[in-house]
Amino acid sequence: MLNLTFYPTYFLLVGIPGLEDAHIWISIPFCSIYIFALLGNIMVMVVILTSPKLHQPMFIFLSMLAFNDGLLCTSFAPKILSILWFNGRAISFNGCLLQMFFIHSFTSIESGFLLCMAYDRYIAIYKPLQYSSIITIRLITRLVIVFVVRAVVLVSPGLVLIRRFPAFKTNIIAHSYCEHMAVVKLAAADIRVNSIYGLFVAFTVVGVDLLFIFFSYIMIFNVVFHLPSKETRLKAFNTCTPHICVFLSFYSMGLLSFLSHRYGEKIPLYVHIILSDSYLLVPPMLNPLVYGIKTNVIREEIWKILLCDYSSVALWKQ
Repeated sequence: MLNLTFYPTYFLLVGIPGLEDAHIWISIPFCSIYIFALLGNIMVMVVILTSPKLHQPMFIFLSMLAFNDGLLCTSFAPKILSILWFNGRAISFNGCLLQMFFIHSFTSIESGFLLCMAYDRYIAIYKPLQYSSIITIRLITRLVIVFVVRAVVLVSPGLVLIRRFPAFKTNIIAHSYCEHMAVVKLAAADIRVNSIYGLFVAFTVVGVDLLFIFFSYIMIFNVVFHLPSKETRLKAFNTCTPHICVFLSFYSMGLLSFLSHRYGEKIPLYVHIILSDSYLLVPPMLNPLVYGIKTNVIREEIWKILLCDYSSVALWKQ
């Protein structure tokens, strides 16, 4: 069957090729990271939604980022765990395209939200007196719609191009989830259009967003370094530190995964797969930790909720 072309009704995900005997052991950190990511992002959303003092644009953006992170890791982590635990490799053709759509859409939306948060910090520091009149709920709603529509419009044509392939050389995907190029390489047809379009989408999303994020921080640092006192400069810089850590973790891991996949021919395949999985799992786990540790207001509200729950349990036992 591997030497014939055919149109598959389902694909088989390999998981982590070369480490099949260690799948159970690998599932332990994968499952732990997924649980921490899910619980951490749910905690951030609950704290922001239930605390009136956090109903501010900066924290609204953070709650949207947490919501997107939860959806992103949930779009592929359960399938990876089913492969590692139960050898559940099969995924239908349409299910594969649906997973691909969600993964690439949520990563695009993630990048857009990080850009929104950089813009929010830019306005807060560069034009503090006009902040409340510029960053409004109406603007936030429009930005969310723009980045969601951008993700759908850019990702959908890639799926249509895959469906137009007349046949495939095999239905075995050497990956742990349905990644765009991993599926495209299976086609028994010319894949140049798909490859070029994939690079175009990556450049349009990551390239443009990174350019504007760097421009925002150049302007921010220019203002911060010209502030009169050292204490004021530190206070202004500390408001940006969580976002800097978050976008560095997201883009650096994405860049590492991209470079190893494109140019690391001598790197074992399982290293590529683990890097790709980590790129989608680790940032959603780190984001709530970074904001919970570095943002005093969020940390205080989390402690209030936890202490309130502890007091309620103690009273109930009495």
